[in-house]
Amino acid sequence: MSAPTLVMLHGWGVNGAVFSSLLPHLEGLDIRVVDLPGFGDAANEPSHREIDGLARALADKVPEDAVWLGWSLGGLAATQAAIKGYGRPRGLITLASSPSFVAEEHWPGIKPLVLKQFAGALEGDLQQVIDRFLAIQAMGAPSAKADIKLLREKVAERPLPSLEALAGGLAMLDNTDLRGELAALRLPFLRLYGRLDALVPVKQAELVDALAPGSRHQVFEHSSHAPFISHPEETAAAVRAFIGQFKGQ
Repeated sequence: MSAPTLVMLHGWGVNGAVFSSLLPHLEGLDIRVVDLPGFGDAANEPSHREIDGLARALADKVPEDAVWLGWSLGGLAATQAAIKGYGRPRGLITLASSPSFVAEEHWPGIKPLVLKQFAGALEGDLQQVIDRFLAIQAMGAPSAKADIKLLREKVAERPLPSLEALAGGLAMLDNTDLRGELAALRLPFLRLYGRLDALVPVKQAELVDALAPGSRHQVFEHSSHAPFISHPEETAAAVRAFIGQFKGQ
């Protein structure tokens, strides 16, 4: 039996074009890159403010029995789909993602004020807001300047997201907490982190190990929030190894 389709979901403020530098390293795999509703080429589609609605909408766009790979917000949606069985995911890969993005006592994450500031800034220049967010995503990586430049170039290849999609995405990052549901996952689950990530602190990795004991994690030592930009070969190698377990099944 051939390897399953790999569904790839991007994060907040961007679109599927951000994966274009990773795709050559995944040559030979059956890949479906999907723009989230309200983003990129799907900018005119109705957007969502609740993670369950987003996960359901994405499941309607992709083949069943696929491996879902989600980056950041896309990882949150992929995790929800796996928990609920939407689209019958065969495997789950989260990339610089979290079951709960907001920092709490004993849980590292994004300070709530940061998300509120971004939400307030949406009333102004959307491009400036997205540029600021892209800068945070690469912050800390040795190749930060080049990474930000590449991210901006890729985002510009497709339409800007709608205001509603940006606001809804921030709401999902702020309000979604899937930590209590991870233990129920029964599918193969790989979590990829960047040690220098300012948005999903690597300290989360061991905490999620305890919440999802059937999963495993890998850390890219010199990467920030966008490992597929700064370290595409290492990211692709991890993805290929994960996909390889399904061959012959």
